[in-house]
Amino acid sequence: MSITRINTFQAAEGKGEDLYHFLKSLAPYITSCDGCISCEVLRNNESSEHFVIIEKWASVDAHKTSIAHYPKEEMQAAMPLFGAPPEGMYYHA
Repeated sequence: MSITRINTFQAAEGKGEDLYHFLKSLAPYITSCDGCISCEVLRNNESSEHFVIIEKWASVDAHKTSIAHYPKEEMQAAMPLFGAPPEGMYYHA
């Protein structure tokens, strides 16, 4: 059974455009990972500093493996763009 991961992000003040570009840059990495079915980055209509990434995966383990292999230094470099810790949850039909 596939799962859906919904991740929410809030940009630091004045960093909405930069965070959006960073999140969009993650999509090719995510979609190239084993077990990824799809990935979509969305910007909130009413707030240019709030975003979601909706990912569909073959399994929770496939998602967790993709996170474990993402370069930690790239994520650390993006940390000043976040106004709050990212949040995410798994969902199934």
